[in-house]
Amino acid sequence: VLEILSLIRQDGDPEWCRSVPNWERGPWLETLLGYRRARANARPRIISSHLPVHMFPKAFFGSRAKV
Repeated sequence: VLEILSLIRQDGDPEWCRSVPNWERGPWLETLLGYRRARANARPRIISSHLPVHMFPKAFFGSRAKV
């Protein structure tokens, strides 16, 4: 899914996928390093997570984020 989202974000250009590691393109939200990377990434952000949906902040569900 990360590869597909990365291609969509870059209008189908695979160069970004080849040149940027997946942990930078879609950092893990559960780790401090991943959280910091996600905050620093340009919008729209791609964020990876294995958190159960009930652990996401309530503000997330009122946002325009795509899941």
